Amino acid sequence: QVQLVESGGDSVQAGGSLRLSCVRTGNIDSFNCLGWFRQAPGKEREGVAAIFTRDGGTYYADSVKGRFTISQDNAKNTVYLQMNSLKPEDAALYYCAAKPGCGGSGLALSTFQYNYWGQGTQVTVSS
Repeated sequence: QVQLVESGGDSVQAGGSLRLSCVRTGNIDSFNCLGWFRQAPGKEREGVAAIFTRDGGTYYADSVKGRFTISQDNAKNTVYLQMNSLKPEDAALYYCAAKPGCGGSGLALSTFQYNYWGQGTQVTVSS
């Protein structure tokens, strides 16, 4: 099993920045694809970014390319999501999730086969 704990959510103004963190514990060596997802009220959960921790390969949704950066600190078993130039439409509950492999660009940002999920951290963006 893998445990995931997110933190870093906050309330910011449009144009601001936040860095989310996801600390992984447990059998992390078997689950090397870490994804960040978000869900706003009344909307489906959507993939934002993912990273394959073995080689650092990354995947981004078009809506966040150039503004968000996913990264990892293996010594701390932590995956980060740096979010810059935040927009009101970025407001949501952000989750991190883990699965064995990312499966390429077509599957990395899909909720499909993500086995473990954190509890989420809230991001609010005011205009």
